[in-house]
This record gives sequence, structure tokens and C-alpha cells, in this order.
Amino acid sequence: MDASMWVAKTGLDAQQTRMNVISNNLANVNTTGFKSDRAVFEDMLYQNVRQAGGQTDVNSQAPTGLMLGTGVKIVATQKQVTQGDMQTTSNPLDLAIQGNGYFQIAQANGSLAYTRDGNFQLSATGQIVSSTGQLLQPAITVPPTASSITFGGDGTVTAILNTGASQTLGQLQIATFVNAAGLQSIGGNLMTPTPASGVPTVVNPGVNGAGTIAQGSLEASNVNVVAEMVNMIETQRAYEINSKAISAVNDMLSFINQHL
Repeated sequence: MDASMWVAKTGLDAQQTRMNVISNNLANVNTTGFKSDRAVFEDMLYQNVRQAGGQTDVNSQAPTGLMLGTGVKIVATQKQVTQGDMQTTSNPLDLAIQGNGYFQIAQANGSLAYTRDGNFQLSATGQIVSSTGQLLQPAITVPPTASSITFGGDGTVTAILNTGASQTLGQLQIATFVNAAGLQSIGGNLMTPTPASGVPTVVNPGVNGAGTIAQGSLEASNVNVVAEMVNMIETQRAYEINSKAISAVNDMLSFINQHL
């Protein structure tokens, strides 16, 4: 295969992957707490035909070299962890984190996962669970005699009972990470730690740079639809120009074959 065809082919592959990332962002535009991704490009190894600074004769050096690129690749998808818009729902079990931090969710295997999705509900036993039935941690149980429940900005959970008395139900804590962009998405609005994210630091909301709790609100996706549409058009044009490069090389090779 001609080298220029291979270079253009790597461009097609990279732009196709970027379109996949953009499509996933747009598909999750209404996903609560979703954080958009950005494709990170990197040029590939170079063929060094002539070294810059090499001797051209006894007294002269080449001011520039001859280095031929071999294409491009996507090396990462970087998570954009900016705050999404707050949507008021007036549901007392809908929670949003204003600032840094993640809710802790107990998985079936006993490990913890982390989410910005605060769409919580009550289980049959009165425990606060995610929309898929997984327990919020630390576990909080609402008594059947509770007429209302309140989450303070600092995570304090209290209930007003049918008798009119107030009862403290527990303390909601959130986890923070040194590099939240390094968390691994596992689906279901959940993420797990990686060596890049660092270990979680569990604190009360509002402590040591952690965000605060907003009751009756949900954090919307931080996907910017207009920006993603612009990125989509840009990706489409880049894909087209790489395909045209392959067509042009094919025409050049056909011309040579016809005239030899």
C-alpha cells in the first residue's frame, strides 16, 4: 500500500472514532449527571529520512530535516467534569451535588461505584436506593411514619414524623478524587476508580473542597449540543478530506500504470 494511502487511512479511523465519541455525547444529552467526553488525537511515529542538523558537507549543516509522518491516532477520551445545569424537580429524594464530589453506590459484588446521578427512590424496606435499586452509601433508612424528609446542604438527613417530632436519620457523605477525569465509566451512570483517578476521599458535603447537597434538584448532562454539532460537522469534513486523499492517490497510481 502506498504510504500516503496508509496515512489517510489512519485519519479515517481517527475521525470515525471521534464521531463515535460525539454520538455518545449527543445520545446522553438527557442523561442525569452525564459528563461528556473529548477525543484526544496524537500524531504517530515519523520516518526520519534526513536528520535536521546533519552535515551536508564539511562546513555546512542542514537547517531542516526530512521527516515523513505516518498518520494520526486517538490515544484517549478525556472526561469533561464541569458542572451541569441544575434542574429543579421538587422531588424530596432528588439530590444534586453543587461542586466537587460523587455519590457512593453499593454494587452487587460488595464494591462501591460513584455517580453524579441523584435520582434516588425508596425501597420496600425504606432504604434510599438508586433508580436501579442499588443502595446509597452510607445507608439511610426512612421510617414508615415519616411525613417528610430533608437533606441539608452538609448532608445531614432528618425526617418529620407523623407525630410532628423530628428525627435524624443519618449523615450523607460524598467521595472526591484528585483526578476525577481518570474515573472509568461502567454504564448505568456509574464510575469506578482507576490508578489515574486516585483513591476516593470520603467527606461530608462542604468539607475540604467537596460540593454541597441541593435537595429537590438534579444535575443535567454537561453536553453542549451546539458545540457537539459543530464538532460533528468538523469531523465529517475531516473524514471527507481524508477519503479524497485516498482517491487522489489512487488516481495518481492509475495514471502511472497507464503511462508506463
